[in-house]
Amino acid sequence: MKIEIGKEFPRYFKPLYPEEFNLFHHFETTAGIPSVLFAITTWKENGKPNICFHAWSCFHGDRTAFFAVMGNLYQHTHTYANIKRDECFCINFLPISYYDRLVRTIDQNDYEADEFQIGDFTLSEGHAIHAPVIEEAFISMECRLKSVQDLSGAGITAMVIGEVVHASVDEDYAGGYEKRYGKDGFMMLVPAPQDLVTGEPAQSAIATVEIEMLD
Repeated sequence: MKIEIGKEFPRYFKPLYPEEFNLFHHFETTAGIPSVLFAITTWKENGKPNICFHAWSCFHGDRTAFFAVMGNLYQHTHTYANIKRDECFCINFLPISYYDRLVRTIDQNDYEADEFQIGDFTLSEGHAIHAPVIEEAFISMECRLKSVQDLSGAGITAMVIGEVVHASVDEDYAGGYEKRYGKDGFMMLVPAPQDLVTGEPAQSAIATVEIEMLD
């Protein structure tokens, strides 16, 4: 037996916090699909560095190019405005030990804030683009803006695609699996999985990757 969930909001779904289903579609909590967490870094118009702790994205390409496809980037944010203006951004992957410092940049993110200072991160300059880079990241990918699309047409979020033009990898992470996966590697967001029988909410989780087998 399968539980069927349609496009209309299930009225028995209970939000974890009052605005949850104003921010997220109910299919997000229905599926609970994990995605990698990372920090998007840009310059604000006033010259202050900006950090956006983000997930809901994928990374892929073909032999001619490689792309960062960032879904669900809110159009009211500094990050969205910065990317549209400067047409570039950097993606920084950090391990779970930096989670609390990244959350501080969410809590203190006004226009005048230096978010590198708030998160106690070391600022480096991009090699190929005009964007700040988090020195503590084990992988940084510098991206030039490829396209922006409002998928829903509601003016709330956008899918932002950047072409990766440069990558920096910490030497300690250059040897394959050993450091990139596990507690020192990629940090994952697991969206709160709704109880599909009772409608009770759950908390989102932060996870790491454990290698089970080689293909």
